[in-house]
Amino acid sequence: MKTVLATCNLNQWSLDFEGNTARIIESIEIAKERGARYRLGPELEITGYSCEDHFLELDTLLHTWESLACILKGGYTDGILCDIGMPVMHRNVRYNCRVFVLDGKLLLIRPKMVLASDGNYREHRWFTAWERGWRTEPYTLPREITELVGQRMVPIGIAAIATPDTLLASETCEELFVPMSPHIHFGNAGVEIIANGSGSHHELRKLDTRIALIRNASAKNGGIYLYANQQGCDGGRLYFDGCALIAQNGEILAQGSQFSLKDVEVVTATVNLQDVRAYRGAKASRAVQASKMEPLPQIDIDFDFEPAHGSSVLNVSRKIKPHTHELEEEIALGPACWLWDYLRRSGAAGYFIPLSGGADSGAVATLVGSMCQLVAKAIRDTDTATIRDVERWLDDGETSDVFTDPRVLAHRLLYTCYIGTENSSRDTQKRAKLLAEQIGAYHLNINMDGLVNALQVLFTRITQKTPRFKVEGGSYRENQALQNIQARLRMVLSYLFAQMMPWVRNREGTLLVLGTGNVDEALRGYLTKYDCSSGDINPIGGISKHDLRRFLNWAKDHLGYTALSEIVDAPPTAELEPITETYTQIDEDDMGMTYAELSRFGQLRKMEQCGPVSMFEKLVQEWDHLPPHEVAEKVKRFFRYYSINRHKMTTLTPSYHAESYSPDDNRFDLRQFLYNVQWTWQFRRIDAYVKKLEMSDAE
Repeated sequence: MKTVLATCNLNQWSLDFEGNTARIIESIEIAKERGARYRLGPELEITGYSCEDHFLELDTLLHTWESLACILKGGYTDGILCDIGMPVMHRNVRYNCRVFVLDGKLLLIRPKMVLASDGNYREHRWFTAWERGWRTEPYTLPREITELVGQRMVPIGIAAIATPDTLLASETCEELFVPMSPHIHFGNAGVEIIANGSGSHHELRKLDTRIALIRNASAKNGGIYLYANQQGCDGGRLYFDGCALIAQNGEILAQGSQFSLKDVEVVTATVNLQDVRAYRGAKASRAVQASKMEPLPQIDIDFDFEPAHGSSVLNVSRKIKPHTHELEEEIALGPACWLWDYLRRSGAAGYFIPLSGGADSGAVATLVGSMCQLVAKAIRDTDTATIRDVERWLDDGETSDVFTDPRVLAHRLLYTCYIGTENSSRDTQKRAKLLAEQIGAYHLNINMDGLVNALQVLFTRITQKTPRFKVEGGSYRENQALQNIQARLRMVLSYLFAQMMPWVRNREGTLLVLGTGNVDEALRGYLTKYDCSSGDINPIGGISKHDLRRFLNWAKDHLGYTALSEIVDAPPTAELEPITETYTQIDEDDMGMTYAELSRFGQLRKMEQCGPVSMFEKLVQEWDHLPPHEVAEKVKRFFRYYSINRHKMTTLTPSYHAESYSPDDNRFDLRQFLYNVQWTWQFRRIDAYVKKLEMSDAE
């Protein structure tokens, strides 16, 4: 028995009920056009996943039911079983639910059983997990829905949809990732089609894990597994990376894009349920477990998955090799798509980057260039949604045709500015200008020595003290203060020019300032609070220096920005101190640690939950080329500066989340910002450990 099944990527936006409803309807219509009998949508697709505390508002629930009513009364669910994600309140308890709809009638409300509550997720703050077991109970529908569909009650709980020819049940996102996933029970209970509506964000190197779990879910027990996901920025730091999938018996049959500018992408596959039955029937050990399984409640419906004209004319989808991007491509595509969503939804006129000629600001400019290339390609491919967005964003009567060249688009929306002082070099100025030209940015060159000198003169006049740089004999405190004057003035100038440059060019609106600090510098606190690493949003704030260098090397060949070659080869420097014949400021020297060491510190601190002692215990084995006392000093130095600068994370620019050791204080890394920076107890323990190791080596 053959049937066509559909899943989708949807670019939903939190609280955009009108837009979200339209995209859901479009996905249903596309699925019907392709002959699908079942359509699966992402998690919380009606509201958008990232509503957060808006889920606590009754208005959100009200508008959710109003949105569902629009879908029901439009006849869109006629002839197709639709699985829609939305919040539902039952007995004054709020649940994250899947709602099954067919022919304008509600069949089942299926609450989520396992909530995501780590890392970026706080679902327990807004929802309660369903803990009533494998059962259903009556749910009273809102009066408006009852009047529309003629139903007063619908079952809520865990059950399978039973048709004359198969059984179908659903999971939601996190339920795929836990050890005791519901799909194990479903498969043993005879469910042949298992679906997962998800809201899974992009993180570098994460897709492999997701694909492996989906393949495994359908391989151990046999069956068909559909996966839907959100795609895009729906209001926060996360980018949901799509990649809708359909698997059968451990093989991938269909896959959607992981990064795309499309708001609606529907993925279909033709499956033969006989292949599931044959696969399961050949596994004797599975049959023993299945024969003992507690029955799953069923919702019986008069609906055939096999099309009315029969399935003999359908060609079964063949297995495919799933596609994953290289790390460098993930960096090129994920933040670029996030930037496009942010730009078109914020109503800003473009982006402003203080371009220093270094790797970090160069990477940010390159990502905007990558965004322009994606948008220009979508225009050339006549993608109607992108063309509509571009023309709405222009709002000046021009057509999108002028932007088939990404450099022309960049010249309209990307403004870069080299903000130099007497401590800046000609090399960085030249590199910044060349990269801006290759991307197509509207580039400016500013010398702010006059502003810096004015502040120094003001300070001296008031205090009768003249601070000096370190190379001039000044103290550490003087040296830091003089550097910070320059760093903070760059931010002030960035916002001045971001606000006024569209006006200078006789255009409406203002620009968003892009931050340029990477995740390692944030972790170490190697940035000035409110300096040019600050901004409105930051596309590289969750990416390590090592990965950014890999990306820049890739981009100079694949994106055509050859100026990146010199940028990658140059040693990272802040250029905030005077350059002499014997001294040039180098970031790694300033920090007292390498970027590679910083990345490892971050991984151990966050991903492996290490404090100072356990971090030393691990690194003294990993870094066996160093004596224990040197490893101990590196660990102490890291924790000392981490704790001194932790307060900077409270004002960290909202950053694209890409790395699992991000120190983002606001959403991801919930550690305090006031520390005893001496770490007396912990460091004494490390010292004792070092002494013990050195005595052992001496013997």
